[in-house]
Amino acid sequence: MKKTIIGVIGVLASVCLIIGIFAGCKGAATYTQNNKQTVSTDGSTSIEKVIGYLSESYMADHTDVTVTYNPTGSGAGIQAVAEGRCDIGLASRNLKDEEKANLNETVVAIDGIAVIVNNQNTIDDLTIEQIAGIYKGEITNWKELGGTDAPIVLIGREAASGTRDGFESITGTDDLCKYAQELTSTGDVVQTVSSNPNAIGYASLASVGDTVKAIKVEGTAPTTETIQNGEYKIQRNFVFVTRKDDKLSESAQAFFDFAVNGQADELIVKAGAVPVKR
Repeated sequence: MKKTIIGVIGVLASVCLIIGIFAGCKGAATYTQNNKQTVSTDGSTSIEKVIGYLSESYMADHTDVTVTYNPTGSGAGIQAVAEGRCDIGLASRNLKDEEKANLNETVVAIDGIAVIVNNQNTIDDLTIEQIAGIYKGEITNWKELGGTDAPIVLIGREAASGTRDGFESITGTDDLCKYAQELTSTGDVVQTVSSNPNAIGYASLASVGDTVKAIKVEGTAPTTETIQNGEYKIQRNFVFVTRKDDKLSESAQAFFDFAVNGQADELIVKAGAVPVKR
């Protein structure tokens, strides 16, 4: 009899533990062992730098909050928030119509990517089709575009780069680029293009200085204004995704407001993105 009672108690304890785990996953904010509130984010790897700057700054001012980031990709992050496994989903694209049925999207920043050439290069303007042709190896000499008779040297980022992911997805060159060099930082791309008169590369707008020339794309120069108003075409939105039917916890809502209401615009620029026009 005693063993039976002990067994029943053990089963009940296990059930309670499982229920507690699932309740914790569904709830917006949980507590760590250090009694800190946790705001969980999940999704796009391209947003890593932006969410890193935002969360570090926020946690520095709110020592009772921990903001976590799970870099799973846009689709996985959208699914995670839809299933209640995180507070905020992160996507480097807008929601599809079917996703909007149960989810809200809020643009937190814009990924504006400048196409850069050496300052000696006479080319000032290219279409997206021409840029794609260059990077796919279909256009190999600058003279084909009205420039000097010189081979085009393709500079890009390494495969894990969010900037590369954005550039290739927007220009339709995913897994098709014929890079001469794949570099590990934006600074390296800018430096390499600045030292090679035949080179072309891409970089977040905030990282482009006067050592290289940012060319126009289909007649529009990349500026904060043209990116914010949508005129410059090589751009995509960085989006916070939340559930329509569930309110965020107090701590998650406070972090959300900090990120999207203009308080963090300087941090977004430091992260290499463009703030949303207010």
